[in-house]
Amino acid sequence: MRIAVLGAGRIGIAHLSTLAAVPGIDELIVADPDRERSVSAAAAVGASSMSIDEALASRPDGIVITAPTPAHPDLVRAGISAGIPVFCEKPLAQDVAGSRALVEDCEGSDVPVQIGFQRRFDAGYRAARQAVRRGDLGELRRVHLMTCDPAPPSAEYIASSGGIFRDCHVHDFDVLRWVTGSEVATVHAVGANRGADYFREAHDVDESAALLTMTDGTLVTLSGSRYNGAGYDVRMELAGTVATLLVGLDEQSPLRSAEARVPFPGGAPYSDFQHRFAAAYATELEEFVRVVRGEVTNPCTPRDALSAQLIAEAAQTSRREGRTVDMAELNL
Repeated sequence: MRIAVLGAGRIGIAHLSTLAAVPGIDELIVADPDRERSVSAAAAVGASSMSIDEALASRPDGIVITAPTPAHPDLVRAGISAGIPVFCEKPLAQDVAGSRALVEDCEGSDVPVQIGFQRRFDAGYRAARQAVRRGDLGELRRVHLMTCDPAPPSAEYIASSGGIFRDCHVHDFDVLRWVTGSEVATVHAVGANRGADYFREAHDVDESAALLTMTDGTLVTLSGSRYNGAGYDVRMELAGTVATLLVGLDEQSPLRSAEARVPFPGGAPYSDFQHRFAAAYATELEEFVRVVRGEVTNPCTPRDALSAQLIAEAAQTSRREGRTVDMAELNL
């Protein structure tokens, strides 16, 4: 099997390292407009270095798109036109209109396009999904989601990220739908600027919160930060009429109890998302290889990615306009 990774930035290099350890892959190809970066990334894992056009023309068995977002639509379309299974990091496109158009193209083809939402492959989130479906929690009543970075990204990144709800919390929105099996009905989001000026200059916030209602009546709260000094903190709490389950609580959670004689958690906190979700990223790409082989169905479709993106758009609109947004406004 031959897999081409299109994009040799931070996530592309990480995926190359992961794919190099996946059994059954005979050759890895890396392609990036920056030839020097492509050659360096290829040398680190014993891959071949090519231009993007050369990589596509070589007809690999699958392509992994880790290029910047503006390049996603053209690369996805190139893959499906060539009949090559595609893995693409989120988002599908820079805006909703572009994503809708790309979803239509993907759904008009029988070539699988898997979108990169790695939390679906994390053991804790998978256990929570199973628990909800078995009814272990009783009737689900409340969910809390949290994504907090220990330090902010660069000003350059924030300027083009689309904002904390689109860039960061879109992962929360995707896993909320996936774990609960329910859809979001309304969104009310707020934010604050407590840190660097470049967040405000980019019309973004560095502290975030939201209240969402689900179509089945479940209430959802969400919070986030770019300045969580204790460490990288990602959790999901699900409370039902019978039991409560918490994803993301382990020895490396950046938490300390105020109660006496409670030493847990005691481990070194997670430093970033790649540290926290290393196993999930590996499982995600192993699953893509199985998709390429035709062994499993697509575990995260372009339609799924669009659904999460629409919730993020609703949150962004709510924060900007100071009102509750009904998802029907975006789902027309």
